[in-house]
Amino acid sequence: MTVRPSDDGYKTFGVWDSAVNGWRATRIANEPKARELASDLDIRYDAHGPRPPDAIRHVHPCQEVQHPTWSTGELDVSIRNNGEWLGRVRDKNGHITWIPGTDLRPL
Repeated sequence: MTVRPSDDGYKTFGVWDSAVNGWRATRIANEPKARELASDLDIRYDAHGPRPPDAIRHVHPCQEVQHPTWSTGELDVSIRNNGEWLGRVRDKNGHITWIPGTDLRPL
């Protein structure tokens, strides 16, 4: 999923799905909300359709992790993508990043 400015004439954002070559959502008020929706959709879908249940691992409660190139964040879910586990990490400012699981260190 990709976050782009919406093409609907409003100064809003949308989530573009390259696999289906179309919008998943438009008219999202701000970019952080659009990025969060895009990451939620990445959890549910891969390039071939719905992601298999065994390719999703939710972390309850969220786990604080550290990445070698930046400080800390909270891991809330991991997905298997092309044979590699990726963790969704939210930093202290709320920005979401997908990071390879091998690069994450629990605190």
